[in-house]
Amino acid sequence: MHASIIFIRYLGRLAGIVEKAKAGPEILTARLHAEMLPFASQVRATCNFALRGCCPLAGLPPVSFDGAELSFAALSKQLDDTIAYIAAIPPQQFEGPADRLCRDRAGFADIELPADEYLNLYILPNFYFHFSMAYAIARSQGADIGKQDFDGYHLYAPGFSFERPAA
Repeated sequence: MHASIIFIRYLGRLAGIVEKAKAGPEILTARLHAEMLPFASQVRATCNFALRGCCPLAGLPPVSFDGAELSFAALSKQLDDTIAYIAAIPPQQFEGPADRLCRDRAGFADIELPADEYLNLYILPNFYFHFSMAYAIARSQGADIGKQDFDGYHLYAPGFSFERPAA
């Protein structure tokens, strides 16, 4: 399985979460902590980590579909554009030596890693981190989402909880 399949699948899951989060416009600027990025920025970072992974691995110049507008429509467009871009990359374009070097900026650090480490130890963890933070913010703000929205596999009855009521 190629990483582009993972990015396309989970960006699609995130698009569904963004759609369900529309019920609360305050979610766009909500944060889990004052020093963490807000929901909209977490969604954008998720898109950008997918592209920061795919572009160098496919030998393409870096791209981003960030927009200045702070709206659910803008986030949906960025997700759609990112998915379409990644889906259009031919799978064979990702083929190459596992030890080829990929460079990026991680916060204030410049990094250079072999392609397999770059993808598995840097890009994928950061992609899932920002996706998880977007999910957690939306959920904490009352969005009607659950684990099924995150991964598309889990299914629970409405109102199900692992927490047992106090006796």
